[in-house]
Formats: sequence, structure tokens, C-alpha cells
Amino acid sequence: MDQENIGIKTPEYISLQFQLAGIGSRAVAYIIDNAILTVCNLVLMIVGVLLYFAFPDSSFFWQAQGYIIALLLIVFLFINYGYFVILEFFWGGKTIGKKIMGIRVIQENGHSITFLSSLIRNLLLIIDSLPYYLVGLLMVFFHPKKKRLGDLLAGTIVVYDETAKRNKKQSAIEKEIQTRGLTKENITLEEWNLKSINMKDWNLVRTYVHRFKQLDVKDRLEMTEQVAQIIFPKLGLEMENRSKQELENMLLVIYLHLKEEWEYEM
Repeated sequence: MDQENIGIKTPEYISLQFQLAGIGSRAVAYIIDNAILTVCNLVLMIVGVLLYFAFPDSSFFWQAQGYIIALLLIVFLFINYGYFVILEFFWGGKTIGKKIMGIRVIQENGHSITFLSSLIRNLLLIIDSLPYYLVGLLMVFFHPKKKRLGDLLAGTIVVYDETAKRNKKQSAIEKEIQTRGLTKENITLEEWNLKSINMKDWNLVRTYVHRFKQLDVKDRLEMTEQVAQIIFPKLGLEMENRSKQELENMLLVIYLHLKEEWEYEM
């Protein structure tokens, strides 16, 4: 397995280290994703065949068959291209195959992939996949940053997801979160609100969480209120009529949401 690392300095002047994903892990992830898409396409074909045989003598069906075929084609294109674009954008640069292989797509500046970047890199799959993904494999093999054509035009790289490889030993704050029975499901955060969080906000939340167990009660309550006043409005959350305990729990849950997106191995 290729262990080549790449150093990135973000626009916020923070240095990050990533391990570039090699051909093997990317190829297996692609195979898994295409196996899923193959199943979806077969289901779509079966639906089309069933519709054809369900109304053999129906004049309505024959009059509407052009629209039905067009609809099936639109669904086919949406499944085969929307699968990669939508999952990568809303799932932190991962598809099901990438998730299984522990890799993700990010911007070349270290930030999360944007919708436009995901759209561009996946539209170029048409070229990268020719023939039998040979163009993409050759590009990844010879490019110093292991980029295929889609990555070049979209300004993206594929890296190993360090959060998936992180040591499973629980930290003090993780034990605290578990003791309180908190999970990401405690608060539903909309994707567009999460996108409003920047590196400065993440550093604030992370600092708060890491100092959480070290502060005495008075200082912790004061810090909780200060951080909540900054972060809550960006996530569309209300502070009014909430106890300090509720504010603490909400900030800890927010940390869980942001951690997967922002916490890289430095």
C-alpha cells in the first residue's frame, strides 16, 4: 500500500498532513460503488420490463411510452452520476465504496469538497473510465499527487480518512460524552448550516471541548455561554430558555458533528 504523504497549508495558515490514497484502495472503492450501481440499474431495467408487459394492449401506455422511456433515462443518469456527486458532497467526500476502504475526497487546500468540484470530477469519469478505467489508472499512477483527470480539473485529491484509522481508545471527553448518553442524533443539523462553519469556528469548538474537563464549574459555564453565542446562530440553534447543562450537551453534540468533517491528523 502506498504510504506517500502530502502536506497542505490551508487558507487559514494551518498545516495539515494527509496520506494519499493509492491505486489499490481507489480501485476497490470504485468496484464496490459500481457493484451497487449495477444492482440499481438492474432494478430499473426490471421496472421498465414490467411496465412494458403490464400494459401490452393499453393505448395509454403506447401513447405515453416516449415519456416513460425519457423518465427512465433521466432516473438512470441521476442514479449513475448523482450517486457519486451527492454522496461525496453530503457525506464528507465519501461514497459507500470509499467509506468501506477508508478514503475520502477533499479540496486541494484541505477543505471539504464542494458541490461544483464533485460535479466536475465525476462528470470527467466518462473520460477517466475509458477504456476499462485505463486512463484514470494511468493518471493516478504517474501523477505526483495521484490525481485522475477529474481531480486535476476539480482541484481535488483522494486521501486516507485518518478519522477512520484513529486509535479507538477513548479520551476523557469521549468518556464524558458517552456517560451523558450523547450522540449526533441528539441534534439534527442541516447541511447548509454546517457549511457555514469555518476553520476558526471548528478550532473554537475543539478548544472548548478539550478544556471542558479541566475547567472549574464557574469558568466552564462562562465559556459554554460564550461559545454558544458564537456557534449557535450559525447552525440555526436557539439559546433562549435553555439551562447551562443543555447548552453544554448541545455543544458536545455539535463537536461530534464537526469532528468528522474537520478533525484531521496534523
